[in-house]
Amino acid sequence: MDEGRYKRILIVEVNWLGDVLFSTPFIKAVREKFKDAYIACMALPRLREILEYNPRIDEIIIYDEKGKHRSMWGKLRFILALRKKRFDLAILLHRSFTRTLLTYLSGIKDRAGYTTEKRRILLTHPVEPLDTPLHKVEYFLKIAESLGCDTSLKSYEFFISDREKKYIEEELSKSGVKKEDLLVVINPGGNWLPKRWPEENFARLSDFLVTKYGAKVIISGAKKDIEIAMRIKKKMKEPAVMFSGKTNLKELGALMERANFVISGDSGPMHIAVARGSCVIALFGPTSPQLTGPYGNGNYRVIQKLVGCEVPCYDLTCSDYKCMEAITVDDVVRAFDEMYVKTKDK
Repeated sequence: MDEGRYKRILIVEVNWLGDVLFSTPFIKAVREKFKDAYIACMALPRLREILEYNPRIDEIIIYDEKGKHRSMWGKLRFILALRKKRFDLAILLHRSFTRTLLTYLSGIKDRAGYTTEKRRILLTHPVEPLDTPLHKVEYFLKIAESLGCDTSLKSYEFFISDREKKYIEEELSKSGVKKEDLLVVINPGGNWLPKRWPEENFARLSDFLVTKYGAKVIISGAKKDIEIAMRIKKKMKEPAVMFSGKTNLKELGALMERANFVISGDSGPMHIAVARGSCVIALFGPTSPQLTGPYGNGNYRVIQKLVGCEVPCYDLTCSDYKCMEAITVDDVVRAFDEMYVKTKDK
């Protein structure tokens, strides 16, 4: 595809934090192909922070599908606003028929995306999904490849500013953490219960890291994770520093960058840690690391125990967390020991 053909490109983003991170290699590939184009990303309000500061994006357009754009009139106003921006290419990472229809009604002449949700009729550049499941990074890059982009760079990106770095430095200093301390962040939360490692395991692991390595353990998480963090801290015999509820996503990125190690279940914060270059131990249960695990360059280790269940499993009603309970504290300790030795050898 001729890189001079398109002057204004709209990328229609997906709905989840981790998936938006997985789309950043795609954004990089599109920017390299269409160097002089004006590139905007259409995303939900909660995902703005994932895309902010990204130098490959010229604009973030918020689509508030559960708020001001929920009604028919709200969608009409959004369509009219898009029309004024005069995009000439829409690339749909989201598989939604509704989002595809929005770009069509917005007068965007060319529309590229996978032929899912019966939307082939609305696409001028249809891409057939492969029969073989792909990691989400590769899934998005296949669309870029169909547009003639170079897709050799696979690492996802998350950008932060000096303000967030300074905030984290100040908060760590207030908590008695020194620059030379071995800093380990544990991230015990998850957007659904079957993906969470048992709290008592996080407590035992943290005690071990404090006693053996003299580590300073930080418990991270959103405001909704404060109760989890408090329970883990209460079960610990050694001290830990509470950061749950104290950071936004950008500040969390700065914390993950400062951390020597991050130990987490399959979650957005785990992927932020990978993007910011920390040593990451990712604990997987019902989800597939082949589809949504850490990807690209980085220093990470995935631990998963197969227990006879089908993976991936998206049964949110499951109350038998044996796939996560099968991962022992000793499993994580061994991975930590191996990674720690390698980092010391560098």
